[in-house]
Amino acid sequence: MDRPAAIISDRVNVNGTVTYLSLLEDGRLWWPEGGQRNLIIEKEVIGFAGDGPNIRLKTVVEDGDRCCGGNRGKVVRNDVVFRPSSEESHRLWCHKLREFIHSLGRPKRLFVFVNPFGGRKSAANIFRDQVKPLFEDAQVHLTVQETKYQLHAKQVVQSLDLSKYHGIICVSGDGILVEVVNGLLQRQDWDTAIKIPLGVVPAGTGNGMAKSLLDSVGDPCSITNAVLAIIRGHKRSLDVATITQGETRFFSVLMLAWGLVADIDIESEKYRWMGSARIDFYALTRIFHLRHYNGCLYFVPAPGFEAYGKTTSHPGSSTKRINSDLIDGEPVKLNRLGYQGPEIDLENQSWRVLNGPFISVWLHNVPWGAENTKAAPDAEFSDGYLDLIIVKNCPKLSLLSLMSDLNNGGHVKSPHVMYLKVKVLVLEPGTRLGDQEKEGILDADGEVLARGNGSYQCEQNALMAYDKLQITVDQGLATLFTPL
Repeated sequence: MDRPAAIISDRVNVNGTVTYLSLLEDGRLWWPEGGQRNLIIEKEVIGFAGDGPNIRLKTVVEDGDRCCGGNRGKVVRNDVVFRPSSEESHRLWCHKLREFIHSLGRPKRLFVFVNPFGGRKSAANIFRDQVKPLFEDAQVHLTVQETKYQLHAKQVVQSLDLSKYHGIICVSGDGILVEVVNGLLQRQDWDTAIKIPLGVVPAGTGNGMAKSLLDSVGDPCSITNAVLAIIRGHKRSLDVATITQGETRFFSVLMLAWGLVADIDIESEKYRWMGSARIDFYALTRIFHLRHYNGCLYFVPAPGFEAYGKTTSHPGSSTKRINSDLIDGEPVKLNRLGYQGPEIDLENQSWRVLNGPFISVWLHNVPWGAENTKAAPDAEFSDGYLDLIIVKNCPKLSLLSLMSDLNNGGHVKSPHVMYLKVKVLVLEPGTRLGDQEKEGILDADGEVLARGNGSYQCEQNALMAYDKLQITVDQGLATLFTPL
């Protein structure tokens, strides 16, 4: 098969060997030195620089090792240096390379949040040592903001001049991404603001969004792969869920949990000194001292899931009105000018109902809730539905086995698990079975959305009341930088 035509071809010196080098119309750099060699600019060349009479190509290549399960190996930086035949050829090579890379639509100016408090508190070092050098190689201009307190990122994006940037990047866990989405959707110009591409670099505890994005193409969840996905500039849509209670709204991109999963996630905070082992330790504690919660789930199923639950009428909306948000522990008035949620005729839907008690209710927008938790293996980024995982009755030993299968998504095959897709969900949380004085916790994207009576740290403020709330989904509302 004939090679595509060359945009430019020259006799050059590559790593000490004189050979012909061609930039082909299909975006490959081709030379026969050492056998036929190719570099795919779109995938492997992140930038270049003039180095005296030489041109240094900033490249990333796979190291050849494959990860478990057939995933791709990690990528490593590997510069290629060549010397054109003349000064005029040097200028022409730089022009053609710059022109081709520009045609790929890569971002050139990014606003970057770095959360120094998340995970192991290493995000600042990760940014300095691993993230920034790659962006420098790609000649991307960065404006960097370290977050100083909870909801700082949300405050910043509410007034940020978005016209100056081609994207917003979160070097953190999932929490900063959630803050950014909420900030964008509470702007007066939310409909244009939410279109700015968002990128995530895993530097926190969970990293569910980064894992979901990279795993979707078989890439390991690494800092380098996440940054490369941003540099290459590919984009995909992301569903955004609107959680509503009266006039209060919270915008979720990852998950909502009530029952066992929420209790483990939030209550294990008191064992944070144990590191990541706190989750496993506290999961055992909660399983052997298992709680069941009274409550009710009303939902509009996706096509094919109509068999779940019983037919019912529209459950009605919550009348609770919580008119304050929390900034650094202090209540402030919510912005009412932003996005109000998708327009859905809730009255004329085919509603179904499931009554408790429940062990766990888990609503997911993407497959992975954390790097080791494949909560919803069938979840898609922009299908217009949320994946609902329900456990009502389950023996403790079976539950222990079920939880151990979370790392590969095998838990959804258990006969004790209901797994379905929904368009709308109304959650009516109740008290613990056998103890009417105690209620539970509602966990949205890793943060406490509501605390019931007698729950962990119930004296602290939360955004919503422990009462009926509604979750709707807007298909493809947000945009993410993605590996492909």
